[in-house]
Amino acid sequence: MKPSRLLFGTAGTPKSSKKRNSISGIERVKELGLDCMELEFVRGVKMGESTAANVREKSFDEDISLSVHGPYYINLNSQEPEKIDASIERIYKSSRIGSLCGARNIVFHPAYYHKESSEKVYKKVFSLLEQLVSRLNDEGIEVILRPETTGKGTQFGSLQENVKLGAEIDNVLPCIDFAHLHARSNGAENSYEEFSATLELVENELGREGLDDMHMHVSGIEYGEKGERNHLNLDDSDMQYSELTRALKDFKVKGLLICESPDNEGDAALLKRTYEGL
Repeated sequence: MKPSRLLFGTAGTPKSSKKRNSISGIERVKELGLDCMELEFVRGVKMGESTAANVREKSFDEDISLSVHGPYYINLNSQEPEKIDASIERIYKSSRIGSLCGARNIVFHPAYYHKESSEKVYKKVFSLLEQLVSRLNDEGIEVILRPETTGKGTQFGSLQENVKLGAEIDNVLPCIDFAHLHARSNGAENSYEEFSATLELVENELGREGLDDMHMHVSGIEYGEKGERNHLNLDDSDMQYSELTRALKDFKVKGLLICESPDNEGDAALLKRTYEGL
């Protein structure tokens, strides 16, 4: 189900969780007064079907919304066909197991340019995702694929590219990582006006539905001329998160806001307090 409001949560199990598993993570998210959690399949989809069923039941019992971040080893523009096939299978497995967990949104880093033009890579990514969506539909796997905005200029996944994919393919919508946009632009994309422009683009291209069904990542971030270096805690960075939360409130955004800071739970709570204090 689509959220009826903006939800705040952690990328993965909160740091203070008693155990490093999804069930314990969901319980801790609830105890912290947060609303959602992203299941991190970033090293591979290692969860079985029975565990996924237990995760689904726990998330429903605790009223915690779940999403999935697929493996890092995805490149839909690999120069090696077998790696493209493996990338598709990783997104498929993330979708199948994620759906069994009750997760609706499946996030992944889509591709690298490999010195090819944005237009050429876009066509390849578009075709592959269109085929994958058809396969998921045929199997009754009801998820939204979320190509994520990426933090380096060498990576396919600009805001415009991912929003366009969402406008042109059913069951595909962007995951907007505001820290990545900030790093990719080498320090821009970090003011109320720029955050508002991003949300305006989403609304113009995807309609009000685009703002009512967002999936977002936020963290502090260190960056250089080539873009993203590593994630930081919000207060150790130059990320203007209070301006972001103000833009999200002014645009009446709904969906999931996932915190990827090293202190994922502390910064998720900070974001939620900041938003609710406006």
